[in-house]
Amino acid sequence: MKRTLSLLLLSALSLAAAQKVATPIAIGIAVAQTSNASLFGQEQVIGAKLAEKFLNARGGVGGTPIKLVFQDTSGDEAGAINAFQNLISKDNVVGIVGPTLSQQAFSADPIADRAKVPVIGPSNTAKGIPQIGAYISRVSAPVTAIAPNALKQALKINPKLKKVAVLYAQNDAFSTSETGIFQQTAKDLDLNIATVQKFQTTDNDFTTQVTAVLGENVDLVIISGLANDSGNLIKQLRQLGYKGLIVGGNGLNSSSMFPICGQYCDGVIVAQAYSPTQSSAANQLFAREYKAQYKKDPPQFAAQAYTGVQVFVDALKVLDRKKKIADWDLGELRVALNKQILIGKYKTPLGELSFDKDGDIVQQAFYVAQIKMKDAKNGTFVFLK
Repeated sequence: MKRTLSLLLLSALSLAAAQKVATPIAIGIAVAQTSNASLFGQEQVIGAKLAEKFLNARGGVGGTPIKLVFQDTSGDEAGAINAFQNLISKDNVVGIVGPTLSQQAFSADPIADRAKVPVIGPSNTAKGIPQIGAYISRVSAPVTAIAPNALKQALKINPKLKKVAVLYAQNDAFSTSETGIFQQTAKDLDLNIATVQKFQTTDNDFTTQVTAVLGENVDLVIISGLANDSGNLIKQLRQLGYKGLIVGGNGLNSSSMFPICGQYCDGVIVAQAYSPTQSSAANQLFAREYKAQYKKDPPQFAAQAYTGVQVFVDALKVLDRKKKIADWDLGELRVALNKQILIGKYKTPLGELSFDKDGDIVQQAFYVAQIKMKDAKNGTFVFLK
């Protein structure tokens, strides 16, 4: 009997210890390191690791370092669900930055919300993401705030634009959400949508869609998709003779797309939620560190992942001043951390930001860039006024 009681007591003590916050503080990074979304996910890994290095070098959380725990979500819902479950139950993270795709967020975020684990979406721009639950927020501005700017800039470049074609990935939640904003904005700007063409994020051959676009003799093409499929679509549009302007959505915000469409990327207009030229001290530090290591300007997806990690750390610092993080129960810390995230204000590479009551980002500045290719593989985003 005594032996049984002793074992039960040890088991209870072990369980209690397991629920204390680990040292260093574990923060989950659930992004697409493989699959068709990996062009974004790889940039997010870089941004998150830069944040870990920078923030730990400056004392972490009251002297306690953070440790990023990476899980590959791949490019589908099952991958994101598995990554979230592992981070929550096995890795005992205080919160999660991820996933990469909005499509994944709609499946994985509810798991974290039910477990009361705060999630910061680094690149989830589809409508309805923050409304998934009380523990879901994002540092990626919604498409409603970004997409219209690109079309307005296209009209500045060519005020005679009248006839447009719209193409979008129908199997991706972000792309279907974004194309709705693009199409409404086009109508509001008195542009005539001549054709709407659908494709899959896994497609490589766009002959049918391009033929339909060319048949309408349009002045402007609007694309909502991921970097890989959009890059191939742009290349085939140009190769088959389309010479007009091209506007791309958030999925084209990656320099990793440049080797895919090569010289045909040149001139594509893309709305952005980040600029490496943004003058804040936080951004200048981030941009300088990124460029020193990778010999190019940081992309939006890296900046947003960095920001997601920073928000967690800044909020943890506030809580640590009230009670040392090591003394918190993990479950209680997750709840308190989520509350602190939502009421905080942050100076980040994206500029100063905060969150509204739903967890959506409140961001001051947005940008539009045009791709300028240097050669068949290398280019840059030139920011327009």
